[in-house]
Amino acid sequence: MAKICLCLTGKTIARNLEVLEKYRKYLDMVELRVDYLDPDEKFLIRRFPEMAGLPVILTIRRLMDGGNFAGGEGSRISLLSKGLAFAEADRRHNFAYVDLEDDLNVPSLEEAARTFGTRIIRSYHNMQGVGDDIEGRLRSMFHVGDEIAKVAVMPQTFDDVHRVYQAARKTAGMEKILLCMGHLGTNTSILAEYLDSYLSYTAAIDEEDFPGGTAGQLSPRDLVELYRFRDVGSQTKIYGVLGYPLKITSSPEFFNTVFSFEKIDAVYVPFPSDSVESFMKFAREINLSGASVTVPYKEKVLPYLGHKTAEVESLGACNTLIADSQGWSGINTDTRGFSDSLLQFIGARDFRKKRITIVGAGGAAKAVAAEVFRLKGKALVLNRTLIRARELAAPYRFAWGGLDGLGVELMNGFNDIIIQTTSVGMAPDLEGDPLDLYSFKGTEVVMDLIYKPERTRFLTRAAAAGCRILNGHDMLMRQAKYQYSCFFGKEYPSKLVSRE
Repeated sequence: MAKICLCLTGKTIARNLEVLEKYRKYLDMVELRVDYLDPDEKFLIRRFPEMAGLPVILTIRRLMDGGNFAGGEGSRISLLSKGLAFAEADRRHNFAYVDLEDDLNVPSLEEAARTFGTRIIRSYHNMQGVGDDIEGRLRSMFHVGDEIAKVAVMPQTFDDVHRVYQAARKTAGMEKILLCMGHLGTNTSILAEYLDSYLSYTAAIDEEDFPGGTAGQLSPRDLVELYRFRDVGSQTKIYGVLGYPLKITSSPEFFNTVFSFEKIDAVYVPFPSDSVESFMKFAREINLSGASVTVPYKEKVLPYLGHKTAEVESLGACNTLIADSQGWSGINTDTRGFSDSLLQFIGARDFRKKRITIVGAGGAAKAVAAEVFRLKGKALVLNRTLIRARELAAPYRFAWGGLDGLGVELMNGFNDIIIQTTSVGMAPDLEGDPLDLYSFKGTEVVMDLIYKPERTRFLTRAAAAGCRILNGHDMLMRQAKYQYSCFFGKEYPSKLVSRE
């Protein structure tokens, strides 16, 4: 079973011990990053393993490898030697591991480590990419057979991530640590056991005074409680969410919570991919069982589907993938999720006599337009690109226009309900407002499919004018429940509905 290691980057020994205690119940080991300690604190490192009370990795990372040590190699080697010196017969009082870079060759240091049972992690870090031959590098890194090879890389594309998984498969059985840093690589932390990686590194991301973490790193709490790291084994089914940049998603929390309550041997993982083609190749590599699809891939995923429901065919948008013997089946649960949410909010059974503005013309807007039409509403589609607004509106004989003065003028006849379907207003563009030319009257019902932030600038303006407002969180939960039914062929558990 892959182990969980917390990277300690505090300025003092005392502060590192304090944070260790906060997360202790989640941990198998910690890494003491001496390169982040204050100068005087570096003289105290020898006693840290005894004070920590669990296995400790001794690491002094250079700037070139993403660390904080700016001194010369002589002083770094001297510090490493101090950490390994005066070893005790009780190995629990010594460093359990020392991290030595692949290009560091100091036989006396290595001999001192081995003499008292300190294992060597032979590491390679690439902060610019993944390199040409990950498998070959892993196989060539061992100076002596009892070492653990570590390769930590910074993928620039999702193809890079895929290559790391391929290298893991080709080196199955080798004692190694393999991970992708950065936002694209979060999944490698969660799926360390799948990668046959010796451990997964975590960070104290909630501690403001703990620097050095990279984007996408997880806290020990999230790794264990949210992603159920301890339960992921060789038979665990993998589900996930495809999108890009995918920095905001509540789907893992929803599905992993359900899996936990239902005791389903599955895990749900975020997969930010810059290419739908790259993701689909990768999905086959890891035998992905199913996935949610979000911006910007609800339309782009269609060519990869072996089977589409009639709804997906007519909409031209898919938000749910299911693996089967024929390849991939595509389903759309956004439609029901949207209409169930909004109809309950307004207390109606359909949209008869409602005149509605739909902002946007992407995959989510397609689901909204289809449901408005099915439920007898009349609509105006507004979009920045006029041709897309026209294409979405045409099959339903809806009105259409641009996000300009003329379009806003048309809204006077379609403002019982206003539905915002674009990503404008999400981070990092929190001040974005796709309808900033429109002045709310206070009589409109206003829905924004964004749920983080809870109130976009668009919804804030609407609320200030007296409008009834609804964000996309309820819709997200409803469509996710339908996805659960698609993934597992059964209704969403009623016992979980009662807990909400």
